[in-house]
Amino acid sequence: MSFELLKELTEAPGIPGREEQIRAIVERELKGIVEAVRVDAMGNLIAFRPGQARKPRKVMYSAHMDEIGFIVRFIDDNGFIRLNPVGGHDPRNCLIQQVQVHGKEVLDGVMTTSTKPVHVQTEDDRKKALAVDDLFIDAGLSAKEIRKIVTPGDMVTLKRETTRIGKRVSGKSMDNRTAVYSLIQSLKKSGANRDDTYAVFTVQEEVGLRGAQTSGYGVAPDIAIALDTTLALDTPGIEARDQITQLGKGVGLTVMDGSVISDHALLKEFEALAGKKKIQFQHNILPRGGTDAGAIQRVREGVKVITISLPTRYIHSSIEMIDWNDLAAKIDLLSAYMKG
Repeated sequence: MSFELLKELTEAPGIPGREEQIRAIVERELKGIVEAVRVDAMGNLIAFRPGQARKPRKVMYSAHMDEIGFIVRFIDDNGFIRLNPVGGHDPRNCLIQQVQVHGKEVLDGVMTTSTKPVHVQTEDDRKKALAVDDLFIDAGLSAKEIRKIVTPGDMVTLKRETTRIGKRVSGKSMDNRTAVYSLIQSLKKSGANRDDTYAVFTVQEEVGLRGAQTSGYGVAPDIAIALDTTLALDTPGIEARDQITQLGKGVGLTVMDGSVISDHALLKEFEALAGKKKIQFQHNILPRGGTDAGAIQRVREGVKVITISLPTRYIHSSIEMIDWNDLAAKIDLLSAYMKG
């Protein structure tokens, strides 16, 4: 396992529709590992490695490359940049953040709202609800200077270093670069596969599972395995029954989420494989939210699907946190399934 590769993937920018820097890293890492790589019209990267079984099935692994972010909507006459969200944001997670604006060159900036400092807040100020639409970026330049570099539609990403914290790793875009990392590492570790394997690195998941729908239709798999993160709510103030998963308790096997019910036979197959290989796992039942599996399941005549998830704290923030051992368990399980 390579912390340096995970760090590179998570720190690289790539909101929905602008995944090109992630795609370039994936292509580099897959050289000599798969038989063929292509990029479809939507931007999904589809890698293929033939199976060694006499009658191989067609198995698709899906890991989305995009992260939540923003695009530039407007630059006012004072040089403040107004934003349009791309993906699901809680405005409380967006306050007082460092960001990067990817125009003709990359501009550093700070993102906040027009909230007054506590020194001058009134009681009504303290009661005011935060809204994503109130966010703006201060890049420390005049409107004239910014407009030479930035135009509406340019990508904005959070700026955060990925760091080790004890046995954990924290940074931005663990959702879903940890899955991109897992798929790359599983292909390397397995070396070969029983079934015809399509490793698909999808686009635009955060805005509606779009890349998974088109690539799933094109691949037309017999089985699809979506790789994603899931909520680990094992933090103060949340009862055990509502924690979804816990860090350090193993890879997550999704029973159901807001987009899909995993195929029962596939779920039991992964449970048995984890038991045989002594890989720690936990069940994941997520009331809301979804993964690429929800889109792939519905293509053509329907596809048997399951989601393999990585427990993650503080999802959709700049300090998302994973456990290194859970990540290793996910790679062990996937590579074992590939080998058959």
